[in-house]
Amino acid sequence: MTAREIFELRQQGQREEAYEAARSLYAMDKSPYVSLAMFWTAVDMLRLQVDKGHLGEARKIFLALERLLPAVPDEDGRVGDAFVKCRDLLEKEYASQCVQKKSSSHLQMGVWGEDLAVGYLREKGYVILERNWHSGHRDIDIIVQKDSCIVFVEVKTRRNTDYGSPELAVNYAKQRNLLRAINHYISYRHLDMPWRFDVISIVGTPGQQPDIEHIEDFQIVRR
Repeated sequence: MTAREIFELRQQGQREEAYEAARSLYAMDKSPYVSLAMFWTAVDMLRLQVDKGHLGEARKIFLALERLLPAVPDEDGRVGDAFVKCRDLLEKEYASQCVQKKSSSHLQMGVWGEDLAVGYLREKGYVILERNWHSGHRDIDIIVQKDSCIVFVEVKTRRNTDYGSPELAVNYAKQRNLLRAINHYISYRHLDMPWRFDVISIVGTPGQQPDIEHIEDFQIVRR
């Protein structure tokens, strides 16, 4: 099936079929027009999963859109607008779940904070390489690159500062675990380039304007 036929399926309302066809074609052909078909069918599926209340699946699709975005042609800006609308839709739905499911509010706050941090970093010119990269039981929230430097980013989100600034949670034990994960990533990717460790502190709640502080070159224990 060609990209044109996939767009025709989409116009006919057969959006799930169009999405599966786009996935199969994109696995073999990553040309701009095929990438565009993959993007729009994925947007359709994200919205469908949100409508079904499957936010976990919708978020997976959003992360795939995030990786796909740099390869998609966007001469009229519609692709960028659609991506922002998908992000805003997810934020709105997560905010709604925060109200409905207080027991899972901590996890949702973390997801909300990480999405904000990714948007902030992208606006500052960083290239997103990885999100939630796991090394055993340890993980790195965000890995980005700017110029010739790899940046490992820990995101700390709090509703308020009643118990201190969020970055205070990046204590010695946390730093040791992060360093092990960073060393694993460097070895796994065979990297030979400078790197640093940053912390992004976010204070606020979904639906409000948060305070974002980017602490560059946070002093992590390197031994």
